[in-house]
Amino acid sequence: MATQLKTTSLPEAVYDALRERILGAAIEPGALVTESAIALEYGVARPTAKAALERLVSEGLLTRRAHRTARVPELGRDDIIDLFENRATVEAAAISALARRGTIPPAALDAHRALLERARLDESFAQEDIAFHRELVAGQPSPRLARMHALLMGEIELCIGQVQAYHLLTARDVASQHQGILNAIEAGDHADATRLTREHIAGTRERLLAHYDSSHD
Repeated sequence: MATQLKTTSLPEAVYDALRERILGAAIEPGALVTESAIALEYGVARPTAKAALERLVSEGLLTRRAHRTARVPELGRDDIIDLFENRATVEAAAISALARRGTIPPAALDAHRALLERARLDESFAQEDIAFHRELVAGQPSPRLARMHALLMGEIELCIGQVQAYHLLTARDVASQHQGILNAIEAGDHADATRLTREHIAGTRERLLAHYDSSHD
């Protein structure tokens, strides 16, 4: 029996379903994802499955070499350290720019409110966490900085998904840290906003590294 999809365009629906499963680690790091398997599971044509997979590859949530099957990336310890160092640099710069203006992008506030609701209901929160960070960076004035962040986002999303899947932080923890960043931006305190951003990212990195180390003993 084919898995049911949300009512939207078929490629979009398959993409959404796969993205959710990858972020929730239902499709684990290292797993192969083939067009034929996806077409069969969701009851769609192979070109539809291919379109969804290609979008995930373009975003970094899947990797694929020429003429090879797509797979979920496996991030090693060095990958995590490098990714989070670059993420901290880009996001701290973006949030500092927002704080200097004392402005919070409305879309980031919407994502934060959605995360607070997830925390209240004790539900999964990776999508809202990702949206919050995306919208903060997208809302600052430099399009080049936003493009740099976009290049990192696929791997960042994989990490945020693992934080949720392995219960390394709760939605309440994340929402509280986000609120501190928002308060500093609104107050125009760019130094505090930058510090809180770096601490938020470093704390997530350390929890993810601790989990990685414990699972690779």
